[in-house]
Amino acid sequence: MTAIGIYGSAGRMGRAIAQLIEDEGATLAGGCDSHDDPTVLARSADVLVDFSIAGALDSHLAAARAAGTPIVIGTTGLSPAQHAAIDAAAADIAVLQTGNTSLGITLLANLVREAAARLGTDWDIEITEMHHRHKVDAPSGTALLLGEAAAAGRGHSLSELRVDGRAGLVGARTEGTIGMGALRGGSVIGDHEVIFAGEGERLTLGHFAQDRTIFARGAVRAALWLAGQAPGRYRMGDVLGL
Repeated sequence: MTAIGIYGSAGRMGRAIAQLIEDEGATLAGGCDSHDDPTVLARSADVLVDFSIAGALDSHLAAARAAGTPIVIGTTGLSPAQHAAIDAAAADIAVLQTGNTSLGITLLANLVREAAARLGTDWDIEITEMHHRHKVDAPSGTALLLGEAAAAGRGHSLSELRVDGRAGLVGARTEGTIGMGALRGGSVIGDHEVIFAGEGERLTLGHFAQDRTIFARGAVRAALWLAGQAPGRYRMGDVLGL
């Protein structure tokens, strides 16, 4: 069976993944947290999953690359420099980086891309997300993933179209932009909605997480799939053949 190692094993996602690995037909190679040597785990696992913090990614990615071990990266809040480092590592190992490992979100992103491609820019796109009070980054990695999908559907990058929040006298909405809004409170696991607003009608595509295990289950499925892949940078859509 495939041995999966977990970076960030003491966190919520790390614990959830560890609890269901055997149910998904894999084994636990071990865990690694801030006080551990990431190289040791990278050498003992067939594939790694990282749900730690953005500040730890560089050392985890370097360890995976040195050991030649594929890695699933679910950590959010990554910098452009870290994305460049992922691109570089993908020349040597299989890397799957995503803002959300839910299979439902993966399908939603595909639907958002399709809708954005087929509806004209006279349909405004707004993305809203809500998470628990302890989440530190905003917008969420999932909201950015959905924003990238919407932008790709219109032949652009999200950085070209993104507008974060609105306050004050900001003027009329610029056609073709993608609005992003974030809410924080309580114990919300993760709610995301993509609103396509046209003249006289609205289309809303959404996903509401009710149990954190959906992300753990998707992460394990991604890890099992990635373990057999050639070096390269992959996404969750590849796991579902989208």
